Amino acid sequence: MKTAEKTTYQLPIGPIHPALKEPVMFEFEVDGERIVNVNVRLGHVHRGVEWTGTQRNPIQILYLAERICGICSYCHPMAFSLAVERVAGIEVPERADYLRVIHGELERICSHILWAGVAAHEIGFDSVLFLTWQMREKALDLTEYLTGNRITKGITMIGGVRRDITPDMHPKIQETLQYYKEIFKKLQHVFLDDKTFQLRCKDCGVLSKEDAVKLCAVGPTARASGVKKDVRLDQGYFAYSDLDFDYITPDIYTGEVHGDVYDRIVVRLLEIQQSIGLIEQCLNQMPAGPIVSEPKPLKLLAKLKNVSGEGIGRMEAPRGEVFHYVKLSAQDAPYAWKVRAPTYNNILPWIPMLTNQQIADIPIVAASTDPCMSCTNRVTIVKNQDTSFLDKEELHRMSIQKTRRLQP
Repeated sequence: MKTAEKTTYQLPIGPIHPALKEPVMFEFEVDGERIVNVNVRLGHVHRGVEWTGTQRNPIQILYLAERICGICSYCHPMAFSLAVERVAGIEVPERADYLRVIHGELERICSHILWAGVAAHEIGFDSVLFLTWQMREKALDLTEYLTGNRITKGITMIGGVRRDITPDMHPKIQETLQYYKEIFKKLQHVFLDDKTFQLRCKDCGVLSKEDAVKLCAVGPTARASGVKKDVRLDQGYFAYSDLDFDYITPDIYTGEVHGDVYDRIVVRLLEIQQSIGLIEQCLNQMPAGPIVSEPKPLKLLAKLKNVSGEGIGRMEAPRGEVFHYVKLSAQDAPYAWKVRAPTYNNILPWIPMLTNQQIADIPIVAASTDPCMSCTNRVTIVKNQDTSFLDKEELHRMSIQKTRRLQP
């Protein structure tokens, strides 16, 4: 009797690949065009951000935290601020809480529209990529108008925000919100009604509700599988507890939950609409008062230098919950700083999402969680008898040596 031969093969993709915007290693076992097993390897982006933070004071760390991720450049420093404020017992003015919501929701609009363009690119619709990124320019223009910057905003301060939104700025904000209200139907039509999008995205990359809970998925990835998880509602930080909104799940639009790529598109598009409403509520309800608890940075640093304790900051970034842990020990710099970005939670869900899919679906399934490898990868230096400690000068010397070796 003839024994069956093995029909599966190994297909490595990454860490550098045209379909990957950041380095990550996929190891697929495929049977023809069908994926039967998946392994994901991280560890290709090491920047030493957390260790660098332990060499700086808390205000300096705000600008370092902004650079963890360009798309979440507001959420990271703000989550760090929440952690420090809880350790130091700093009361944030009520007006500042409303301002923080406005900036957070504006970043969500920017991020979700950017993601929509990337998703279109991954299935070959570059014309839709250009369309959505043109739409995103309005939000970036408003961000620059309110903060002075388009990406790294420099608006965060421990105990509040650095800039106010005055009444004469409201017309510009309302004009931008009206623009997105008017184009929302177009966005919805392009992504949700188009037959090609439906054929490529429906029943593709399915993540069941059970797997989403078991694997700790967060953000739109979890909500698209029917998991009602949102830190804005679960924790009620900033002014969110004063605002009227609810969890966004795909059944609001489709009447059912499949947990596929299409549902993740639905959730993000509906969240754009939700963010518009939240910003409008903030403009209408914002109280008068100061925008920061301590306007003098040196006085704030003097207070923080005498604080000891541990604190966490949780915030619903566009991709999901971002988590910052801080330990202060009555010194200029924190004793410890640890960051958990939402992509870290959404890596393991890739395995059930990619299993039994076609090879051609890998880019859009992976992109559907809106991954960020730079946010996720971290390196910790441990100094003991068995390991050597590389300081700044040694790393610089080694990088020069390697560059010279690579030169012809």
